[in-house]
Amino acid sequence: MKFSRAAAVRSIPFAVFMLLLLLRGAVPADGRWGLDGRWIYPVTVVAVGALLWHWRREYGELAAQTWPDRRELGWATLVGFAVFLLWTRLDAPWMRIGSSTAGFVPLDDRDALIWPLLVVRWLGAALLVPVMEELFWRSFLMRWIASPRFEGVAPRSVGLRAIVLSTFVFVLAHTLWLAAAIAGLAYAWLYVRSGRLWTAVVAHAVTNGALGIWVVATGRWEFW
Repeated sequence: MKFSRAAAVRSIPFAVFMLLLLLRGAVPADGRWGLDGRWIYPVTVVAVGALLWHWRREYGELAAQTWPDRRELGWATLVGFAVFLLWTRLDAPWMRIGSSTAGFVPLDDRDALIWPLLVVRWLGAALLVPVMEELFWRSFLMRWIASPRFEGVAPRSVGLRAIVLSTFVFVLAHTLWLAAAIAGLAYAWLYVRSGRLWTAVVAHAVTNGALGIWVVATGRWEFW
């Protein structure tokens, strides 16, 4: 099956992000490679951000005229914050799949915050990741499951099968499987209900932004 350009520009940023995540997780924490793996994250932000910017004109679903109205923004914010609250509570052992590929603790040897790392990590999670992931999971994969010619699939016409299957794959990419299932279904619901990808992006951004603030405030670095 031919991989269309529309599929490529939505998949390649995600693939680059995942490859760099795997690389970051492979770097030994004891420093024997002479490399602090945490600094791969800023490289990831720059690389993925550059790809998204380069292809920005090909993401028609993110054009200015597709921005949600106040009511849709309200729903997106509410759903995003609700997902954040659930994410921080659905962490029992049976709700986990394995362990994090690459943990991120922006502390130095004296347990002081490394602010450049912290700021880049939060900005990446709250601003970059929601755009990148929603373009891949919802705009591409969910609609592609509905039809290989996904560009012509209206969000409101996506069926239950595509929502469930894409959410299942979304879950496999996260450690907290139950929280991820709820998040994936919630973001998909916003996208299908509103017909606008921005609602899912905003909700995802609220979730990740609130989670980042909570992680720093509580020191629960395992959630990062």
